[in-house]
Amino acid sequence: MARNGRRRGDGRRSREPVSERVGGGLAELLPDPDRPRAWTLTLDGAPQSHVDLDDPTYLDFEYQRRIGHLIDLAAPRGRPLRVLHLGGGALTLARYTAATRPRSTQQVVESDTALTALVRRELPLEGSWRIRVRAGDARAVSARIPEDWAEVVVADVFAGARTPAHLTSTEFLAEVRRVLCPGGLYVANLADGPPLAHLRGQIATAAAVFPELGLTADPAVLRGRRFGNAVLAASDRELPVAELTRRAASDPHPGRVEHGRALADFTGGAASVTDADAVPSPPPPAAVFRRR
Repeated sequence: MARNGRRRGDGRRSREPVSERVGGGLAELLPDPDRPRAWTLTLDGAPQSHVDLDDPTYLDFEYQRRIGHLIDLAAPRGRPLRVLHLGGGALTLARYTAATRPRSTQQVVESDTALTALVRRELPLEGSWRIRVRAGDARAVSARIPEDWAEVVVADVFAGARTPAHLTSTEFLAEVRRVLCPGGLYVANLADGPPLAHLRGQIATAAAVFPELGLTADPAVLRGRRFGNAVLAASDRELPVAELTRRAASDPHPGRVEHGRALADFTGGAASVTDADAVPSPPPPAAVFRRR
């Protein structure tokens, strides 16, 4: 049963957690003790999103900051973008894009309609933001998006803390490239741990579809020392590697960027993944999730 935060006279939520059963399990909105109107969304205890209602440009999770850097660099500062988000969560990155690039047109695909309803109710969107949330499977909805519609596609889809198999193949990425306009940018949140077989396979899969790739992550993840997130960028145009490297290095949790020969060497001859042999991403070890 939901335990909804009580309304105060000024319309703000109290600092009580909010719990509700959704399609993906037990969703909880936990108050951030350091920010008065910020909340962390968890599903079955695993952190999924963080939202600051007072400052939607604030990105708490390190992988979301790295995606934010790529959204920043996708076009000149402030220019509106057409963005397709595969995976909704608390709509953190859609909020970020709307706040940093007013008049952007965004579509968010989220299969968990109960989660979307919870987020809309407890963490409402600004009325001026052009964000449409579409219910359904990320791949199935992508197939209905017009060709060349998106300037950026962000893939951040997890079910039970694993990326579904059908969102890991060359066939899926071919659909993504169809949706992207020339010069568009594909950004994916990938989770893996030692021996990094899934991550290497996903880089090889993207290389089979896109000519330009870049990867940014915590150095400890890239060295196979721990399970964590890596953000893959792919395009048919040159990526802003130098600026991305600078931003990653200056992040509160500094990251490393791999590109070109170094990224090819990291991939180590891994084979691309097709629908015929696709499997979900590996499950995270117990208690791996930490706030960033």
